[in-house]
Amino acid sequence: MSDMQPGPMDDQLPESQSECPIDDWVIGDLPEWSRPHFTELVDTLLSGEKPFPCTFAVAGARKNTLRFAFVEALDDPSAWAPLVDILVTYLKSYRELSRNTSLIVMFRTEDTGQTLEQYHRRFWSILQYLHEQDPEPWPAELPANPDDPMWEFCFGGTPIFVVCNTPAHRARLSRNGSHFLITFQPRWVFEHIGPDTNQGMAARKAIRRRLLAFDNMPPARHLGDYGNPDNREYEQYFLPDTNDSEVPRCPFLHRESRTRPAAAD
Repeated sequence: MSDMQPGPMDDQLPESQSECPIDDWVIGDLPEWSRPHFTELVDTLLSGEKPFPCTFAVAGARKNTLRFAFVEALDDPSAWAPLVDILVTYLKSYRELSRNTSLIVMFRTEDTGQTLEQYHRRFWSILQYLHEQDPEPWPAELPANPDDPMWEFCFGGTPIFVVCNTPAHRARLSRNGSHFLITFQPRWVFEHIGPDTNQGMAARKAIRRRLLAFDNMPPARHLGDYGNPDNREYEQYFLPDTNDSEVPRCPFLHRESRTRPAAAD
């Protein structure tokens, strides 16, 4: 769930239309352990007492256009294999759901006492794994270097904004989760609400206001606009828990960089 990428304005969000149709929202298996945590997550998104900052995710929950998936183990890479088919399935149909869509993946997290640094390493290990298993080539128009302001994670030829929530995020509540979560938002969903549009500017203002109230702290300085020369997308994927902490350098390595011959002197 992106807490900075723009969504509908607060007063434009429709009321919830029905109780959560969990089986209709899930891609892949629905393990029994996931049900209470799924309900807790949806309740957080739909809360009227403490509005969740990402109005985009709230609108998706109310319109039944979010999709969810579950992975049996966070710390066992052999359990990640279904994630490839889950993403492939989602990316085949996300445009049919509307722009108020995201794929939220919950990883069963048996050791919830891990540090933020450990979760950070695990997050990038999962994205690296997906990249290595990607059946499609990296889009030629997108840079391979995460330090480029135009870089974005890609899978299946689709640029995707990614957000991580962990049990170790105790101060920044908008990034907290009872289990480890990764949210995948195709960049297509933001194309009509760029930073220079009236809707985009209004949405950013609303989200920042909600972030301040929800987290009881100012929004992270790492949040920015895609393509801005000073912005780095990867810094927004996994935010630190406090505003006086830095984001570690991105460890993502494009797979072609391992086989590309070194340039001649």
